[in-house]
Amino acid sequence: MTSWLHEQRLQAVLDAVGDCNPGTVLDLGCGDGDLLVRLATWPTVKAIVGIDLSAPSLRQLRARMAALEDRITASVDLIHGSLTENCRSLTGFDCAVLVETIEHIDPGRLAVVEQAVFGEMRPGRVVITTPNAEFNPVLGVPLHRFRHPDHRFEWGRDRFRRWARGVAGRHGYTGCCSDIAGTHPELGGASQMAVFDREDRR
Repeated sequence: MTSWLHEQRLQAVLDAVGDCNPGTVLDLGCGDGDLLVRLATWPTVKAIVGIDLSAPSLRQLRARMAALEDRITASVDLIHGSLTENCRSLTGFDCAVLVETIEHIDPGRLAVVEQAVFGEMRPGRVVITTPNAEFNPVLGVPLHRFRHPDHRFEWGRDRFRRWARGVAGRHGYTGCCSDIAGTHPELGGASQMAVFDREDRR
């Protein structure tokens, strides 16, 4: 994916996060911190927890944060591990984000991740993005391949929307989906986003 598309995706997520004016944020699958380092400079965000399975990515993120030390205003805690193993200690957050994360999870474990995020952590808002498989031909991705070798699945828009509706209904959230990172008149955007709000927080 081009840097322009990546920036488009990050901006869409930042807008969705900013709309709920969170004081505390979970970045689940934070990687090397493209989103986290930006959130950490927001004066309204007081605490961020980032979780990732990749130790090298977290080392890179720590180096990025050190370089921006004078600009970071939030308290940041980074956890090396699985979000499903840490979920019971991560309750009470205003917002959680999973940016291009769920497609790296085996489909058979999606229900476990769903329960961890929506059933155990239960943040006020959850923002999830994932590739839009319908857009792959525009990016030159062959029909028999995914965009990244570590992807376990890639969904089209109808499949993603059905999943999002199911998640919202099962856990007491409302949800809405949108195309992001460019918009093709027939194929949608390169990525797609679901924004969930806990019904008792509306």
